[in-house]
Amino acid sequence: MKEPQPILANLAKLDAMERAIVERFVARRNLAPDPKEPKETVGTRIADRVASFGGSWPFIIIAISLIGGWILLNERAASFDPYPFILLNLVLSCVAALQAPVILMSQNRQSARDRLDAKYDYEVNLKAEMEIVALHTKLDEIRERKWTELLQMQERQLEMLSKLAAQK
Repeated sequence: MKEPQPILANLAKLDAMERAIVERFVARRNLAPDPKEPKETVGTRIADRVASFGGSWPFIIIAISLIGGWILLNERAASFDPYPFILLNLVLSCVAALQAPVILMSQNRQSARDRLDAKYDYEVNLKAEMEIVALHTKLDEIRERKWTELLQMQERQLEMLSKLAAQK
């Protein structure tokens, strides 16, 4: 009867998340991702698309093609933006100034999602570890019971052998 006290003392040392996992384990409830996760808005979907396109080879190829076309057009045909290409620099600076915060928004949201995934993975791994410990305990109990039954059976056999030996 002294075992529950150390268990209760250890349970008191757990943080809130670990206690919740133990409660779900004892109640045999499944772990599920947090339903309070914020829903995607139009802005977050746009930020994700801009970030995925802005960091891709098609974007780089299109940007190089447009810059090359701008330079060729200004050198050969029309000269609305002569050699130092000040207008081109302005356009590229504006694209970079707008693209960078959008990419950062997407990365921040992705890192928050990664933290939630890591938390969920931790919970699942902890519950799996608890299940394995419970299975080991059950196997140990079965092995002990079978060992006791085997010893009892062996004692009965020895008794029967000694009775047979006494009869002869």
